[in-house]
Amino acid sequence: MAAWSGRGGGALIPVVESGVVVSADQVSLGVLVTAVPREVIDPAVAACGVAAKRSDGKLPPHVVAYLTMAMCLFPDDDYEEVATKVTGSLSRFGCWNASWTVPTASGITQARKRLGPAVMSEVFEGVAAPVATSDTRGAWLRRWRLLAIDGFEVDLPDTPGNAGEFGYAGSGEHRSAFPKARVVALAECGTHVFLAAEAGSYAVGEKTLAQRLYPRLRDDELLTADRGFYSWEAWDLAARSGAALLWRAPAQLGLPVVQVLGDGTYLTILVNPKVRGAGRRRQILAAAEAGQDVHADEAHLVRVVEYDVPDREGNGAGELIVLLSTFTDPADAAADELAAAYHERWEEETANDQLKTHLRGPGRVLRSRLPELVHQEIWAWLSVHYALSVLIARAAEAADLDPDRISYSRVLRIARRTATGTAGFSPSGLD
Repeated sequence: MAAWSGRGGGALIPVVESGVVVSADQVSLGVLVTAVPREVIDPAVAACGVAAKRSDGKLPPHVVAYLTMAMCLFPDDDYEEVATKVTGSLSRFGCWNASWTVPTASGITQARKRLGPAVMSEVFEGVAAPVATSDTRGAWLRRWRLLAIDGFEVDLPDTPGNAGEFGYAGSGEHRSAFPKARVVALAECGTHVFLAAEAGSYAVGEKTLAQRLYPRLRDDELLTADRGFYSWEAWDLAARSGAALLWRAPAQLGLPVVQVLGDGTYLTILVNPKVRGAGRRRQILAAAEAGQDVHADEAHLVRVVEYDVPDREGNGAGELIVLLSTFTDPADAAADELAAAYHERWEEETANDQLKTHLRGPGRVLRSRLPELVHQEIWAWLSVHYALSVLIARAAEAADLDPDRISYSRVLRIARRTATGTAGFSPSGLD
């Protein structure tokens, strides 16, 4: 058995590939209760000032929080059906009084309004923590934990409130069919768990949302990012966090050669665009070439790794990848290590796919028709994904597998079946 002690404690039985037993008791709604315990929900409720006004109500805030997450687990079902499915599991974990009747849809809606938009954000922040251990495959470059940053869009019900709060993509004849929220998130590459996120209207760009995440980086982390996230201001802000950086450079970025290193990589400087004068720019470059320190307000010394990806499109044409790194000494990270680490950035694409295609369903919109409930649902959605990803990561570690080897869709199907108490399992594997 692989034990996982999360913020709320508890133990999880591993769910692994074919040939290994799956524990029904642990893969149910209990995954949510274990990964998102009352010890996190109650302080979030108190911090947001939405504690229950009645002690005998059947929809106290913590129950509403779990129901909101369960709605993300069962996106095809209406409120009452979701509540009917999961009250047994909630009762088993002490979150539901067996004497209560299943609430109506209108009752659940009113309870969600009372819970408000902020509690689930606080809950996610309270549980989302790094998961990879030293044994997790694809999670590290030496001592640095690999993270990626990426964004995605979320389709919302086409209501006046959602349209006003979030807006549409495009305009006129090219306007999107539904309002869209935009989410940018930091993900742990090896395990696909989202560690932090920012959500806003479609009009708020990915770079703007990302700026709010960079100060939260840690000095034991290595952030990978695609070229769309690069700007001098973004690099400066992320670098000041103390984290290591490995970003793809946009094609138009000028990279003067300061020093060619023994492994074929080279040092360059990224100059603040606010440094306007050509004379001052030449002085900064000359200082860097002489081995002198450059002031962080004006420039950053970085290492450039270039390599070819041949024939990606099948047309015989290669692609030049240009990476910028804070690892200026090849002894800290070899060029091939950095290229391999950047490739791990695509793990966040897997996390996004799990969230949007498997957990939510391809082409589906969120269920919330009010803007404040959209915000609530987005954070509940992220929390459910986190809980399932933690389970997969621990199972993979117990079986000495890469987490990619465990099917997210299979674990999701098991979680849905066991939440209703209807799952049957065979030691021969997952179906």
